[in-house]
Amino acid sequence: MADRYVELKSVSKSYGGVPALTMVDFRCEPGRVHAILGENGAGKSTLMKLLAGVIQPDAGTIAIGGQTVRFSSPREAAEQGIMCMFQELSLMPHLSVGDNIVLAAPRTRMGLMERGVYREAREALDLVGAKSIPLGARVSGLSLSERQLVEIAKAVFRKPKLLILDEATSALTSELVETVFGVLRMLKEQGVAILFISHRMHEVDAIADSISVFRNGKHIETFDAGARTTDEIVGLMIGRSLEELFPPRRAPVPDTVPIVLNVSNVSWGSQLIDVSLSARAGEIVGLGGLDAQGQQQIMHAVFGVLRGVTGTITLNGKGLNGLKPPRVKQSDIGLALVPEDRKTEGLIPSMSVAQNLRLAVLGRAPFGLLDLNGNNEARLQDLIERLALTYGSLDDPVATLSGGNQQKVVLAKWLVLSPKCLLLMDPTRGIDLPTKAQIYRLLAELAAEGMAVILQSTDYEELIHLCDRVYVFYRGSVAKELKGDHLSADALIAASMNVRLHVEART
Repeated sequence: MADRYVELKSVSKSYGGVPALTMVDFRCEPGRVHAILGENGAGKSTLMKLLAGVIQPDAGTIAIGGQTVRFSSPREAAEQGIMCMFQELSLMPHLSVGDNIVLAAPRTRMGLMERGVYREAREALDLVGAKSIPLGARVSGLSLSERQLVEIAKAVFRKPKLLILDEATSALTSELVETVFGVLRMLKEQGVAILFISHRMHEVDAIADSISVFRNGKHIETFDAGARTTDEIVGLMIGRSLEELFPPRRAPVPDTVPIVLNVSNVSWGSQLIDVSLSARAGEIVGLGGLDAQGQQQIMHAVFGVLRGVTGTITLNGKGLNGLKPPRVKQSDIGLALVPEDRKTEGLIPSMSVAQNLRLAVLGRAPFGLLDLNGNNEARLQDLIERLALTYGSLDDPVATLSGGNQQKVVLAKWLVLSPKCLLLMDPTRGIDLPTKAQIYRLLAELAAEGMAVILQSTDYEELIHLCDRVYVFYRGSVAKELKGDHLSADALIAASMNVRLHVEART
């Protein structure tokens, strides 16, 4: 295999006269993980689609293993050993897991599957940490994280020479991410070239051998991992520092401010055990810890999704136990929940932007009509402006928007109800840094206006720089509450593993 497995020279691509890539020179080597960083619109996805044969360049050349190629389809790219896992998953929901994995497997001359392909599919699933997912399970019944694992297993099954991962780990637990990284390290040793796109800097730090930064369709710089600080990398990506992404830290909310949300001794089977937490008016309260430790379940318990919850949940003194989501979002209670998976839980992709923006008011409007009153319409327009929502027309299908703008639609549709307490489940997952900054600024503004905000996040930087307090979960319970000077990366990591920092042990 050539030292430069993939090499682009002076590659350009435009859409309707708008440049997406401009005179890009780029290469990646076998046996290395090459991270691609940049905000939305930087050209990352266009680069991936060119390599995967989804689109063709307007100018320049692409060489694979030293041979100039021009793929007219993804099939041609796959025949050269190029496998791409895009952020928008390509699985067929009506098929089984096994059928999705072996769909493109080689056939015999009679058009039949070669023997043993389903055994190999099972091995690929086991390898990526998906031992609990049956081959016969229908994809439509899987969670987002399970679907991502199946997509990764499908790519591994095809024995790629170049593996492209676009936000492939964004919905995975920390343990599963490390399992996938183990697979990537194994593929590296086998000489596979890996392109890794992620907005999570700690993942890039953990797996990348080299990093390329793209901005405004141009290849800005390539350097070895560790050669630049995170702040320097962010500066290359967006032209400003990491600190500038977050709004200025606010003064602590006094204990005299009324408690809006109060959760007391809440349990649910083995997944929630005696959980107590609270949020005052004007507070941003974080829920941290390793994934799947109870954070998601407590959010669902508060919003009335779970049945059989014990303990007490109140909002401004009103009991929520036994109430269902259509009731708790009513104005006299005022809860709103931004779900984890915007594609399947937060939006209806086939509906327009305008229709999705109005979905949350269905339970409040008479006869289920989509009309908003004048006050809500004005608030919706204000939210669109504050979030800098970018769209062609409000009548366009919401599926045509970027991931960041889709998340803004999910936020706006709930905020138009003027909730007293806003619950957010990993709201910036897979979103570029400038869009994250817009969401951070809005959350700070909402808190300043008196809203109680509960933010469940897997991003330590969000919890540290945005939250007043953080409850760290471990095995269904609150392991620790962190605030002030005690809210640090070291403290979050220690609490998430239910261990004490040495500095704490000495005090």
